[in-house]
Amino acid sequence: MAQAQDFTAVLKDVMGSFPVDTKAMEDAFKSQASMNEKLAAVALEAAEKSTELQATWTKDTLAKLADMTTAKEEPADYAKAVTDFASAQAEVAAENMAAFAEIAKKVQMDTVELLMAAGKDLQEETTAAVKKATDEVTKAAKKASA
Repeated sequence: MAQAQDFTAVLKDVMGSFPVDTKAMEDAFKSQASMNEKLAAVALEAAEKSTELQATWTKDTLAKLADMTTAKEEPADYAKAVTDFASAQAEVAAENMAAFAEIAKKVQMDTVELLMAAGKDLQEETTAAVKKATDEVTKAAKKASA
């Protein structure tokens, strides 16, 4: 009867001929961690600026509300106070929305810049890794055929 060939030794030899570069994995992890850190910094900066803007807007609104709610001598003064408050709020809202839009624009630009830089770095790293792997496989193939 024919005996089945044990491929365990063959597979060990083949796998041993293709060395695994753990440094590449470590570098990829460090690169990803660095990218996450930079993206988090962008997000946190935007959150901080948005919070400051919102707090200022709220303080201004409360101050104007305090002015509006003071006792008036004439009934017409109440209508004027409400009209002045609404007009001022509309103006401030437009200004603040523009400021929020600027924060969002900066986040978008910073994120795109980071992603472009990461893409460039990744391309360079990939090219180097492929070249190194090709050299190692060529050496292993020559060694195996010799």
